[in-house]
Amino acid sequence: MSILKNRSAVPLLCGWALAVLLPMASSGAEVRMAFGEKIPPFCFPETDSGIEIEIIREALAFRGHVLKPAYYPFARIPIAFKAGSVDAAMTDLGENMDKAGGYYGEPAVFYDNVFITLKERNVTIKTPADLRGLTVIAFPGAARRYPLWLDDVKKSGRYFEQNNQSLQVMTLNAGHYDVALSDRSIFRYFSSALQKTKDFRPKPVVMHSFVKMNPQDYRPVFRDPVVRDDFNAGLRQLKAAGRVNAIYKKYLGDQQD
Repeated sequence: MSILKNRSAVPLLCGWALAVLLPMASSGAEVRMAFGEKIPPFCFPETDSGIEIEIIREALAFRGHVLKPAYYPFARIPIAFKAGSVDAAMTDLGENMDKAGGYYGEPAVFYDNVFITLKERNVTIKTPADLRGLTVIAFPGAARRYPLWLDDVKKSGRYFEQNNQSLQVMTLNAGHYDVALSDRSIFRYFSSALQKTKDFRPKPVVMHSFVKMNPQDYRPVFRDPVVRDDFNAGLRQLKAAGRVNAIYKKYLGDQQD
């Protein structure tokens, strides 16, 4: 082959490479992701909306990916991921997904879990021993997440998990349980919603912080490391632009403790 022919082959090769690589860079994947079915204001299955849905959707869209939410009872989210039914999951519920082919992303939202008691009961919760003799209703996976606090309660037969967290509000208010374990925002949302739809009169409650919130407890997990990296890049852009705060404010207003 002559030098002239070699020179003419170079731009031809470069053009072919660009034609192959550019569509890959600009095209995105559909990401089927498992979310909890009853955790507003973070997820609203009826409208594919909510704080967590919107943040993750916009972070994935930064590099062209399309979120396809799939809703499960909370305890089945990691099961769906391990079974290969979804491409990603909003949480691992305290079960490490590395061995299941998972790649962890940066946390998109934070769940501020607290113990909640009726004010009229005058309960103080500062140590695990303070739960002794009390009945506790919590969200699925809480015992795995907080064994130091909940193992003894579980062994005593006084611990219960409920996927429908509106029932936490109702049963605590009715005195069927001594303590509820829930995210602050989720508990407040259901308490407010119940007042509008049912003959429900909420009693004053006390929210007891018991652990320092760890952002790493709420990392989404992806099957594709490239999608994970794209999500992380998009999330960083959303945070820098103030969009994450705007989404929180959209659903929670200026809610403060």
